[in-house]
Amino acid sequence: MQDSHRTLFTSPAEFIDSDHERVIAEARRLTAGAADPAARARLLHDHVRDAIRYDPYRDFLDPGTYRASAVLAAGIGYCVGKAALYAALCRAVGIPARIGLADVRNHLATPRLLEAVGTDVFAYHGYTEIDLGRGWLKASPTFNVSLCQRLGVAVLPFDGESDALLQPYDEQGRSFMSYIVDHGSFFDVPAKFLIREMSRLYPRLCVPGGLRGSSMEQEARS
Repeated sequence: MQDSHRTLFTSPAEFIDSDHERVIAEARRLTAGAADPAARARLLHDHVRDAIRYDPYRDFLDPGTYRASAVLAAGIGYCVGKAALYAALCRAVGIPARIGLADVRNHLATPRLLEAVGTDVFAYHGYTEIDLGRGWLKASPTFNVSLCQRLGVAVLPFDGESDALLQPYDEQGRSFMSYIVDHGSFFDVPAKFLIREMSRLYPRLCVPGGLRGSSMEQEARS
């Protein structure tokens, strides 16, 4: 990676706010004693994946839903917010990172989520791309381990050497996630665009304050 690109993708942004004091402190705490960038990337990925609970019922009209520091403070986020947080933590320790967006087909969403979305196609799924010196790697720290257990899906690992995108199958071999359209990568979360598009595509899901009721983990238990 050229020096100018490295400087760009380790710089703070409005939503990938890697200069936020809480983000910096958390990144340093999690990677203390890990000098190898790949080891740091794995530690940060696994923390965002498991310590930040996945919630598809967030307030998609609230810009904070897409901001790394807000997701960290809440301990809850949906895919784009979690991807932004992972990118911010990586940037805070000098690992170039950016956001990617793709449309995915979700074969095992809960009935309530499918009803709210109105389709099994989820537009603008967020993932993170990082560069450890050998080109961009894709990682999706979306589904926390406890939710995976409820859904009967193996936890998605990231080894710092190859892409880690959403699981194509569950533990019984049934289709789980598939990528349909890749919308590319971005220096920062295009939050205004996402707010508009999510409202247009999923009006029943995008209500002020977020959709109230049971969490996805509670739904997956039943």
